Amino acid sequence: MTQRSVLVVLFDDVQSLDVTGPAEVFAGVGRVVGDPAAYRLRFASLDGAPVTAHSGLRLMADSALADAAPADILLVPGGDGTRSADPRLINWLRAHGPRAPRLVSVCSGSMLLAEAGLLDGRRATTHWAYCAEMARRYPAVRVEPDPIFVRDGNIATSAGVTAGIDLALALVEEDHGRAAALGLARNMVVFLRRPGNQAQFSAQLAAQTAQREPLRELQQWITEHPDGDLSVEALAQRASLSPRHFARAFHAETGTTPGRYVERVRLEHARRLLEETPSGVREVSRAAGYGTPEAMRRAFVKKLGTAPAEYRRRFRPTPA
Repeated sequence: MTQRSVLVVLFDDVQSLDVTGPAEVFAGVGRVVGDPAAYRLRFASLDGAPVTAHSGLRLMADSALADAAPADILLVPGGDGTRSADPRLINWLRAHGPRAPRLVSVCSGSMLLAEAGLLDGRRATTHWAYCAEMARRYPAVRVEPDPIFVRDGNIATSAGVTAGIDLALALVEEDHGRAAALGLARNMVVFLRRPGNQAQFSAQLAAQTAQREPLRELQQWITEHPDGDLSVEALAQRASLSPRHFARAFHAETGTTPGRYVERVRLEHARRLLEETPSGVREVSRAAGYGTPEAMRRAFVKKLGTAPAEYRRRFRPTPA
């Protein structure tokens, strides 16, 4: 079995879970495949000194970055330390990033890759809170704010914190097969993989929470009744507002239109039913408020690029 090396970059104010999450994935593979050396993990900081994570956790480095041997996977975590990165770190990434067979970032670690020019002309993502800033600061990067992770060639970028675990599991599945990745996911009590194109946050989080109590309650009601009459007229009546006033108020307080909010809620509900229940596509389409399988299929293809049946086949966890 081929041994692969993983080099994790350390710096002060790093997000500790960006480091330890993927590290636990790679370290745990050995127990599943019967080869403790399936991945060889090494940690390096600029000067080889320990670093202090944002949480206060002290992380030890095996060596200085300048002395670190090339690795099969170069992993760059995120955290507050990316906001005032040492120029020496950016220069090291600029010199060594292109040589890495697989270059991986977690959370705002992608900002370091972008600063080093490694994402120019590529698709990438980061924590949802930094997507707008990343797009503004690095216009040569095609920022995708929704996916859990994005792979473009040999470079993979992931969203916030736990998305690094999803990406690491995807790499394990690529290297050692689905059975190994599934066994590891079960050991870690996580899903085998959230799809890379899964939204970073739910429909409710994607929209702001309304300030007015009637609209807040209406948002919750929509989530609990995706199969109800969710037309603007019906929702306006429930909120005791005229349709025109309701549409303006909802958009002003949530940042999205009622129609788009309903679309997100229904899609999210349908995805969960497909992932977590044995219900048929027709039954799911009714429960999610689409009415017909064809209406749901069109929504899935438009938003996810795949049909409901294929989505279930790819992303529903295999029963133990």
